[in-house]
Amino acid sequence: MIRQKIDKIIAAALSLIMAVMVLNVLWQVFTRFVMSKPSSFTDELARYLMIWVGVLGAAYVSGKNKHVAIDVISNKLTVKKQHKLAILVHSIILLFTLLVLVIGGLRLVYITAVLNQNSPALHIPLAIVYAVIPLSGLLIIYYKLNDIITKKI
Repeated sequence: MIRQKIDKIIAAALSLIMAVMVLNVLWQVFTRFVMSKPSSFTDELARYLMIWVGVLGAAYVSGKNKHVAIDVISNKLTVKKQHKLAILVHSIILLFTLLVLVIGGLRLVYITAVLNQNSPALHIPLAIVYAVIPLSGLLIIYYKLNDIITKKI
């Protein structure tokens, strides 16, 4: 129940980000070719929106278990061993996500916030841009733990 609500929120956020990205790029094309004076912020905004779509989209796909998987070995195992292998793989994903995305991402957000780094054109704190990394990490951890607990794997 909670998982479906989280899925809907992430899907809506991704759709909104993509819509803003499309409008942003259309504005860039219009100002560059029609007005002959390219907008100064659109390139940077498109880059940051692409980061958010990519990283948040990875969490969404992970929650749907639609990510790329190599199943050559698992297909040759018994059902019981497949389940054990799935738990091992999910545990490795959990460890990686915790260390790299959550802890590493929080450190990145903290450092950019302390150093007061802002983007050149938009003048927004880069900590906001990088905040998607630990957020997505927490979402992936939630999804994988939920899969293990509910035995969806």
